[in-house]
Amino acid sequence: MSRKRHKFWLRWLLSQAAKFAIALFLLSILLVLPWRWLPLPTSSFMLQSVFQDGQIQLYDYRWRPYREIAPDMALAAIAAEDQRFPSHHGFDIDALKQAIEDSQQGGDLRGASTISQQVAKNLYLWSGRSLGRKVLEAWFTVLLELLWSKQRILEVYLNVAQFGDRLFGVEAASQRFFAKPASQLVSEEAALLAAVLPGPEIYQVEQPSAIVLQHQDWILQQMQQLGINYLNRL
Repeated sequence: MSRKRHKFWLRWLLSQAAKFAIALFLLSILLVLPWRWLPLPTSSFMLQSVFQDGQIQLYDYRWRPYREIAPDMALAAIAAEDQRFPSHHGFDIDALKQAIEDSQQGGDLRGASTISQQVAKNLYLWSGRSLGRKVLEAWFTVLLELLWSKQRILEVYLNVAQFGDRLFGVEAASQRFFAKPASQLVSEEAALLAAVLPGPEIYQVEQPSAIVLQHQDWILQQMQQLGINYLNRL
């Protein structure tokens, strides 16, 4: 191949790669931006739950806008999962460093995902720890932080978080466990729901284990320390 022809093909390949990158960028924007305003009809995790265990089973999910969710539930989620949520930009570097230090000192390697990261994962991705999934999670987290407000991210989180087997969102969870709408949840109920968020496949609201009850008490203490006015920072 002549030098001139080699340069031609190199320029062509670079041009195609650039077009492909731009197309992926625009596609990811289209996947994120409309949901800044529209209610979510479903999520990746919800759809995946339909085909678990080799059979098709429907999930329970009911969208509720932020104003129709009790403030105590919003505060409980922040207290349990991401207390720096109002101030970080999608990634809690301090929490990540602490998790690594705890692991190096012999503790279990725990997650340090923010609420923004969890929304990115639940909406668009799948479970797992592969490098490719982590890169996509980081990318969608950046887009969410750039294109949505903090309150919108929290609103979506409260609606797509899993609280039990094929049970998604605080409205469906509140109706099932407390026979009331999410707008009427009190602090103890909100803290109990938040207590199962780390592992809804393991922990239960209906028959809470000692670990869940202990976590509920801890969340209530954190909620008291943060105060309901903490939500005004969103």
